Amino acid sequence: MQEAEIIEDMKFDGLPMGEMEFSDKEFTECSFSSCDFEDADFSRASFTDCKFKACKFIGTRMDVCRFANVEFEECKFTGVSFITVSRFLLSWKFMNCRIEVCNFSGLKMPKSKIIKSQVRESDFINSELQDSSFAECDLTGTKFHNTNLSGVDFRGAKNYFVNPTLNRVKGAKFSYPEAMVLLTPFQIEVEY
Repeated sequence: MQEAEIIEDMKFDGLPMGEMEFSDKEFTECSFSSCDFEDADFSRASFTDCKFKACKFIGTRMDVCRFANVEFEECKFTGVSFITVSRFLLSWKFMNCRIEVCNFSGLKMPKSKIIKSQVRESDFINSELQDSSFAECDLTGTKFHNTNLSGVDFRGAKNYFVNPTLNRVKGAKFSYPEAMVLLTPFQIEVEY
């Protein structure tokens, strides 16, 4: 087995689609700005203490890709399956991102921060999200089923549906009036 190429403290700006190979490379303290990763292959790549700003990830392959202390800001993710990323030291933060039709199912990603983002038609089925944050997110069509949402911060989030009988929600934080959706599975009427 060959050793991974190590790339440290590099800045990548405006990298066009297909410009660089990412598989089997280790990136440490690198920054990526306005890069196009459409259909890129991040398989077995490793990103530690890296930042991505205004980058596009469309159909990007993430098999056994490792993210440790990685920040995504103003990035767009479409059709990305994260279910095969490395779970070892997985820690990431998404700020002001568009995350559409992505799959995070089965991931153990406690303390993840997804803040002020549009997370639409994405799946977090059977995921471990305890003490994470979806603060101020638009979660239209996003699925939570058999998901550990203990201590998750949903304050300011909107358009979500969390069934408290099918998910663990102890200690989760919600804001009114969106929190009223938690009563939906009980088929009760609330008068205002």
